[in-house]
Amino acid sequence: MGSISLSTPSFEIRGASGAPSEPRWDRIDSRLLIAQARQIYFAYRCSTPAGFEPLGVVVGPQELDGRVVFETPVLLPDEEFIAIDLIRGRINRGRTRWKG
Repeated sequence: MGSISLSTPSFEIRGASGAPSEPRWDRIDSRLLIAQARQIYFAYRCSTPAGFEPLGVVVGPQELDGRVVFETPVLLPDEEFIAIDLIRGRINRGRTRWKG
């Protein structure tokens, strides 16, 4: 029997390995994008109340739909990954107030 040799890919898909990068907040309307992701997430939670907790939501800025993801996604050029902590809203956003 011959051995199977695997070659390296001839091209690399950006974002295919590792965690997806944060959205380019300077190029999108973050308020609308996070609201869209929340709507998709809460629709998922309502339809599957005992379902697994997702990693986040993938949305397209020009589309009205998206998808809940449970593994690190590979994004299309116009898609954005919104992490679950942004969807739920953080309790502490890292700002400390000085009380003097």
